[in-house]
Amino acid sequence: MGSLERSGLHGLFAVYKPPGLHWKHLRDTVEFKLLKGLNSKKQYTPKEHIRFLLAPKEGSERGELTLIAKNVPALSEHSLVLGVGRGNKLLTDIYNAHLTKDYTVRGLLGKATDDFSDEGRLIEKTTYDHVTPEKLSRILAVIQGSHQKAMVMYSNLDLKTQEAYEMAVKGLIRPMDKSPMLITGIRCLKFAPPEFLLEIQCMHETQQLLRRVVHEIGLELKSSAVCTQVRRTRDGVFTLEDALLRTQWNIHNIQTSIQKAAPRVEAELEKSQTIALDHPDPVGQSVS
Repeated sequence: MGSLERSGLHGLFAVYKPPGLHWKHLRDTVEFKLLKGLNSKKQYTPKEHIRFLLAPKEGSERGELTLIAKNVPALSEHSLVLGVGRGNKLLTDIYNAHLTKDYTVRGLLGKATDDFSDEGRLIEKTTYDHVTPEKLSRILAVIQGSHQKAMVMYSNLDLKTQEAYEMAVKGLIRPMDKSPMLITGIRCLKFAPPEFLLEIQCMHETQQLLRRVVHEIGLELKSSAVCTQVRRTRDGVFTLEDALLRTQWNIHNIQTSIQKAAPRVEAELEKSQTIALDHPDPVGQSVS
């Protein structure tokens, strides 16, 4: 398939998205650098340069290079997973696998805003002297417990069955379809009133939903709280260590990153397929 095939640019890779940089601008920059790198190589068909599309063209046999990015909040600090070539299908497969992501989320006690962020319109100020690490930990335990129950519900599992019990023990319970945001783990990393730092493992989240969690924690503590920072540290199999810095956005580093990530991506997708095949039938339903 032309230069794309020969370059080995098929797969997933992660780049570091600094806070304040919109994901579309990041994607356009990576596209330009890849385009420059590919077109600098010797072409078998020099009449036509590699063309980037915003989405894959189904049924196309011309071998265009396609690059797509998942929509993530523009003002957060993240590793951003990109797909190139056949990697665009892998992005869909990864999405359908319902993998978890890790975040560090900073909160500030003592005030509430209309958008749950510290930059929103101030609604009220409250005291927080009564808030202790123990009270915060209890609230986080309640949140995690309620979300774990919701995880079971959206996975359509009957935990009375041996298969479902074994899946739960191995931590393999996942929703079978799209669900609301589900938190699989939440804990406090730092408590220095009025500031606190949380680590959250979740799926199907948005930046606004993570901000709302901080807001609701403030209410449960008989106070108020706003979110001051959201930072993604893991996206499925990708961590910050995998994320290419801006100075590394070139064809060589992207090729290397794709090759390093490929075994982990393949292993995770195989694991997800196994879970789907072994998944017990939903309660009250049978396969005819």
